[in-house]
Amino acid sequence: MVLPMKVDHLQVTVKDVNEVEAFYDGLMDALGFDLSKKIKVYLEELDMHVIEYLDRTYDFGICSALQQYEDETIHRRKPGAVHHIAFRAASRDKVDRIYQKVLSLGAEILDAPQIFPQHGPNYYALFFNDPDGIKYEIVNNDDHCS
Repeated sequence: MVLPMKVDHLQVTVKDVNEVEAFYDGLMDALGFDLSKKIKVYLEELDMHVIEYLDRTYDFGICSALQQYEDETIHRRKPGAVHHIAFRAASRDKVDRIYQKVLSLGAEILDAPQIFPQHGPNYYALFFNDPDGIKYEIVNNDDHCS
């Protein structure tokens, strides 16, 4: 059996890297990234600011928008947009702990942690937006409560 390839890294474009850096530092810390491995660079040839949160399993990054797009409205249903990014939590308790963290970061909570039976009988998830309106999900889909 051939297994699907794993994700090596994700990078999302935000309006202003500096404005959302504290939010992403808090979120990535809650997700288990070691902030001492964070890289922040400016790529002059691309006129792009980049912050990368590094890990052995995969990296997550944010980068600056091109200047002509800085004032555009983010909408997850635009062609080419990411609809949402879901992170798998090891337990429902972890979902709840991350919920408390994203509340303290000022995230827009779309749905507090709960069972979403339309996705399955054990689908326990939290949905929220980052400061730019990018939608994230923290989910535990185990077949037992933890």
